[in-house]
Amino acid sequence: MSDAAQPTAAEVRAAAEAVKTALDRHLAAVERRTGEDDPAVYEAFNELAAAAEEYDELLYDRYDEVTPFEIPGTDDTLPPYTGPEEPNALSVLIRRDYAVVEPQRLLAQAQRVEAVEEDGATADAGFDAASGTVHGALGILFGEFEPDEIASRHKEFGLEEGDSTLWVTAADEPSEPGEWLEAPFESTDPQRVVCRFDVSAVFDEEVDDDLEDGLGPHEDLEPLDADR
Repeated sequence: MSDAAQPTAAEVRAAAEAVKTALDRHLAAVERRTGEDDPAVYEAFNELAAAAEEYDELLYDRYDEVTPFEIPGTDDTLPPYTGPEEPNALSVLIRRDYAVVEPQRLLAQAQRVEAVEEDGATADAGFDAASGTVHGALGILFGEFEPDEIASRHKEFGLEEGDSTLWVTAADEPSEPGEWLEAPFESTDPQRVVCRFDVSAVFDEEVDDDLEDGLGPHEDLEPLDADR
């Protein structure tokens, strides 16, 4: 890069000040949080991410130096948002992976559920055709408990968490009842994803690598705004 194309020292300093301001706004939003999904916190996070990314780029262009943190990016996984600016409806798409690490615990939990439903059956009465198989036990447990409860109690059910992702997609109008039930994920448009949140052991490995290298940890959630 030529000297003429480089940012000035004043531009780098201004970008640093913008990061400081964004940090203050983010902290203030967190302190005033009204709930887990407070939009003010979400907006402040995106502003901080944008300011930090701008500072990082200018710092590198001017001084060939980098910051000790990294802002998670999704440009390589999702195209730019092209959905409605003010969505009238939304869909939440969730995928959670599990490994069955303790089948006997899974079977025992399913048997307990069946025992209660059978009104008087005892836990030592033996497995029936459903609770006596892993796939049958899974059907019983996921039919009895909400997915969020399974996620919070997965160890009780002999499961081990794998990767998970949650996508919020925008729509012009709510879907008609039963419209997408035969193929619930087939018509997902990546360009209508408003935000996504990912959890993976990969992020933990990156944190460990960064700490060994003297760098800051990566975030494991990736909110998007309509401009990204």
